[in-house]
Amino acid sequence: MMLDEGAGKPLAKYAAWRRVGDFIFLSGIIPVNPQTATIVRGYGDIPEAAQMLLGRSGEFSTDFKEGPILAQSWYVLESIRTTIESAGGQMSDVFKLVQYFRNLDHFPHYSRVRKQFFPDEPPVSTVVQVSEMLPSPEVLIEVEATAWLPQ
Repeated sequence: MMLDEGAGKPLAKYAAWRRVGDFIFLSGIIPVNPQTATIVRGYGDIPEAAQMLLGRSGEFSTDFKEGPILAQSWYVLESIRTTIESAGGQMSDVFKLVQYFRNLDHFPHYSRVRKQFFPDEPPVSTVVQVSEMLPSPEVLIEVEATAWLPQ
């Protein structure tokens, strides 16, 4: 699955993002393509360049264990990047993230991916473990973002 024009768009009737003055507030982004209702399940669902960047090993057991959270993390952060850019900003304008995980053991994997999107100064962050996420138990992560983007 490629990150296409639908990435970052809501799956229901709510705004994907809203500008309030100089701030951009993003709804929680999940690893689901809203155009096809396809959940990112692993490395095979993201572009090959991203797979290599994330360290796809080619070893089934390793890729099976790490692939879902790494691929979902990349997809969510890439969707945030695409959304922020559509509002006229860039990732360095994002100053706060709220990250929801089904399993906090996934945070170190996500953190590796996040460093690729925020190589200089990371945003302030809140990390929360939740028991369930919509639309399916296969969704391992959801991320909200707030950016400062003067008009």
